[in-house]
Amino acid sequence: MPQDPVPAGDIGRRLALRREELGLTREEVAERAGIAAAYLRYVEEEPTALPGPTFMLRVADALESTVPQLRGGAAGMPPGMGEAAVNPVFTPLGRDECLALLSDHGVGRVAVTTEDGPAILPVNYAVEGGTIAFRTAPTAAPSATVGRDVAFEVDRVDEALSEGWSVLVLGPATQVTEADDVRRLRARARSAPWAGGDREMWVRISPVRITGRRIRAGSG
Repeated sequence: MPQDPVPAGDIGRRLALRREELGLTREEVAERAGIAAAYLRYVEEEPTALPGPTFMLRVADALESTVPQLRGGAAGMPPGMGEAAVNPVFTPLGRDECLALLSDHGVGRVAVTTEDGPAILPVNYAVEGGTIAFRTAPTAAPSATVGRDVAFEVDRVDEALSEGWSVLVLGPATQVTEADDVRRLRARARSAPWAGGDREMWVRISPVRITGRRIRAGSG
């Protein structure tokens, strides 16, 4: 079965993390693996590096690991299954940093109450004018957010470094009905909805409160 592509930079982070866990220098790993220390440094530090299978086999053996583990063999599992960082540091995020992390588009989760009970659903979103907009269908569960105060969340977990952040947005959701607004949002959309289908109902969340937090590994 073909492997899913590994995000650029993930292999290097995993190599460096495993090497540090073993207390080895790049030179020591390079000697064990029979590779150039300069190339190992390149792989660890260059986000676009994609080393070949021979390199990966040699380095995996030198690091007492396996190629699937170094490539992120648990990528298909829920995030956060790894060990917590040593001495984790919890930091609240300010509004400006939260907005920067939201960027201008992505995939987030919206909390909604449906006929079957509460649900948290992923949606493709776009940020415009300080508001968050997403597409859905009138019969889809996210449409139930219209006319209600909702919670919207985006997060990122870095399994290699046991770090991550999350941003939570609270505010009322309304349907976008003005034709010009719909055309503008459609033009700004970076992607069709991942769920597919006819999803031309736009919902806008106007933030009343934005909070966030970041967890990083501490020193020591």
